[in-house]
Amino acid sequence: MHASTVRNLLVRGMIAGVLAGLCAFALAYVAGEPSVRDSIAQERIHQEEAHSAADSAPDSAPAHQHGGEEEEEELVSRPVQSTFGLATGVLVYGVALGGIASLVFAGCLGRIGRFGPRATAALLAGGAFVTICLVPFLKYPATPPAVGSPDTIGTRTTLFFLMILLSVLLAVAAVIAGRRLAPRLGNWNAAVAAGGGYAVAVAVACLVLPGNTDAVPATFPAALLWEFRLASIGVQALLWTAFGLIFGALAERALRPGTAAAVAAGEGATPVRTAG
Repeated sequence: MHASTVRNLLVRGMIAGVLAGLCAFALAYVAGEPSVRDSIAQERIHQEEAHSAADSAPDSAPAHQHGGEEEEEELVSRPVQSTFGLATGVLVYGVALGGIASLVFAGCLGRIGRFGPRATAALLAGGAFVTICLVPFLKYPATPPAVGSPDTIGTRTTLFFLMILLSVLLAVAAVIAGRRLAPRLGNWNAAVAAGGGYAVAVAVACLVLPGNTDAVPATFPAALLWEFRLASIGVQALLWTAFGLIFGALAERALRPGTAAAVAAGEGATPVRTAG
């Protein structure tokens, strides 16, 4: 694939990431922010109760050992965090993932089957959501901010990113295995076998890795926790769905003037259709 074509796809991927990020921001603000606000309020109540218990029992352990630290003055107000801060974070996240996904798309086009740009973008977005978001979420679900022991944040973050790395590596291995099995088993049977192998390997990894200990106190409301986690995975699902649809349309336009066929011929890949 020519450098100009890759650059064009990269720009379109970043544009699609911005648009997908706007969709994700809207859902995060409407569905996610209320649970975040309530979670912070719950943690403040817990801290106040711990401080009151410490004041009434001078010989008892410090308040931070009961699940919270001394409240510090906020450098950025909550209204700014929930609007401008949230929008900035989601848009930067969307642009970064859009750029990376567009480069992966350029390498996968014509090499994972006789799929056009739209179908390839949809498969890429779906696979990215499953491997990067859904699988790690099932093992280490999202935790509301200001909740849980601050001493375990580093450990929990490391385990979460380790799960993402394992999921991606296992997915790549499954794709390679599926391509090698296709001549013997056929495309459908090879895909089922590779997918089943990926699921089994992920299940083993989940059993081997340690659990998410001390992530959420037992006193935290279960309904609020469920609402927060449902909103978290929903935002990711909307982000990748919007990206797959938007980028697929943009990539098809970029490759429509016969570029897709020229790319496949130049790289020795299977010719692709320009229709999704």
